Amino acid sequence: MQFPHGRTIFRLRAKPILDPYSKKQISADWDDPDELEIPRAFIAQTSSSALSDANREQALESKSLFCDGDVDVQKGDRIRDGASGPTYSIDGIPPAADTNPFTGWTPPREIPLTRSVG
Repeated sequence: MQFPHGRTIFRLRAKPILDPYSKKQISADWDDPDELEIPRAFIAQTSSSALSDANREQALESKSLFCDGDVDVQKGDRIRDGASGPTYSIDGIPPAADTNPFTGWTPPREIPLTRSVG
């Protein structure tokens, strides 16, 4: 399913940094992430809250990404709204892209996003 009035959203994924000896991933490089265009998707507001203490004020924002069910997103990816919009994190495990065994139809997914400022 595509949303006719959706926007182009970008999935950002850090490139892995491998240990030269074991070849296991030891870190991630966010300086030049891999980008995947997600056309005709949208980001919707779910909630926001303000946290503060004596030394710091912070705002937390929760949103949801609505996109095709087969889009390649995973925990740890970042989502950017448009070419230069705000960037959100996928902190949890995105819901599975279920496919109907009789028709092959995959419904759109709602993927929780978070962003903190401050």
